Amino acid sequence: MKLENYNVIGVMSGTSLDGVDLAHIQFRIKGKKWDFTILESETIPYNLTWVQTLKTAVDFSQIELEKLNQEYTSLLASIISDFITRHKIENLDAICSHGHTILHQPHNGFTLQIGNLPEMADLVQQTVVCDFRVQDVQLGGQGAPLVPIGDRILFPEYDYCMNLGGFSNVSFEENGTRIAFDISPVNTVLNFYANQLGFDYDDKGQISASGEINEILFNELNNLDFYQQKYPKSLGFEFVKETVLPIIESFEIDITDKMRTFTEHVALQIAKALPNKNGRLLITGGGAYNDFLIERIQFHLASIQIIIPGNKILEFKEAVIFALLGVLKLRGEINVLSSVTGAETDHSSGNIYKPK
Repeated sequence: MKLENYNVIGVMSGTSLDGVDLAHIQFRIKGKKWDFTILESETIPYNLTWVQTLKTAVDFSQIELEKLNQEYTSLLASIISDFITRHKIENLDAICSHGHTILHQPHNGFTLQIGNLPEMADLVQQTVVCDFRVQDVQLGGQGAPLVPIGDRILFPEYDYCMNLGGFSNVSFEENGTRIAFDISPVNTVLNFYANQLGFDYDDKGQISASGEINEILFNELNNLDFYQQKYPKSLGFEFVKETVLPIIESFEIDITDKMRTFTEHVALQIAKALPNKNGRLLITGGGAYNDFLIERIQFHLASIQIIIPGNKILEFKEAVIFALLGVLKLRGEINVLSSVTGAETDHSSGNIYKPK
């Protein structure tokens, strides 16, 4: 029997490595209309050892990855259990967890999100819905982005929904079909250079704003093959490591100039990605705090109304949507759109694990 109310926790860890996002959410459905309330939410930062491990895991061997998966599952379980205890959360229907992406190679039929092992359910003593990407890749899809169905269901009043995190991605309706795709790297690159200057990130974009655009680098980045490809398309950290950073590093210019050039590159690619240059654009994710990046996006999209929501939605929108994906899986309903991922068909993805 399908419920009208769901009491769940959404868990998300993004490529920007700022930590684990947790959101305790109440979903309600009446007819076909969904709404939600975020009851509790917080981000638990990774310690420096975990940040370094997750940054370098793309180069791990199979045996090292299996060990890492076990250790990360334990870490995630401990973070979730602590969140439940501290906030005195009871009567949960499920924990809905994305895990953390280490490898994403849909062109090779492969994607790996660690932290999605069956023992998670035993460790947290809750029903767990997780591992949402693998099935889509098996069905010929990109396994990403998965958020757009949540954009359609929970945020229908916006013409575009964009996330600025480790990467930028966008979703929108086109002729009654949801379209979505990754646009470019964002914080995976900007944080890399901010770290070299001794900062965790570029606060409000102040470092980038102090630099100058290198036109040759700017043009080289804009001419990358990925930007000429048609959607569906998605990005993983491999693209940053193997393609983007080597290009930027080949230029012997100040780090501030690298960051300024890359920020302009991101803003231009976002502008080029939107088919209509007007309407309402909802921006969420950590990059929404980068005032200079937002200013440059607005410069390239002068007729767009940019909406940056309150902190809870801004920071926890992806956790909310992965919670929704878990609820849709529990209901046996479609939670991945083939129009977005390129899979053979729409489908209900994810694994459901119950504690022993």
